Amino acid sequence: MSAKAYKMVTNNPLLKERLGESVEVNFFEEDSHRDILERVRDFVHNGYRILTHPLAGSVKPWETPYRSLMITAEREGGTDIFSLEMIEQAIFALEKSKARPVVWDEKVLVDFQLIDLSLIESALPSAEAQGRH
Repeated sequence: MSAKAYKMVTNNPLLKERLGESVEVNFFEEDSHRDILERVRDFVHNGYRILTHPLAGSVKPWETPYRSLMITAEREGGTDIFSLEMIEQAIFALEKSKARPVVWDEKVLVDFQLIDLSLIESALPSAEAQGRH
């Protein structure tokens, strides 16, 4: 199997389970949605580029505990300004939302995991077509 030109940053256990054998997955089980965005921002500062939008999908960032992002597998040089602006805007959107304490049951959590996974899976064909495999 050839090395992928992308990797995942996630707190979604279902994504790790389903894609972990075929793609490098940086899994942070204890991270919040915001923590994942901040980790991706750190990757961007270290020369990685974001390949999927941090606010993809119709689920608002404050409505789900899960977030997965696809980034380049290797550093590409300096900080990509477009990626940095995109991740900063996502963090800002999350910050300006009204924090509401929510307790989800297991079924709802699994539903959110499936939604997050499907968003990433829908981006895979595009990444493969662009030679990011």
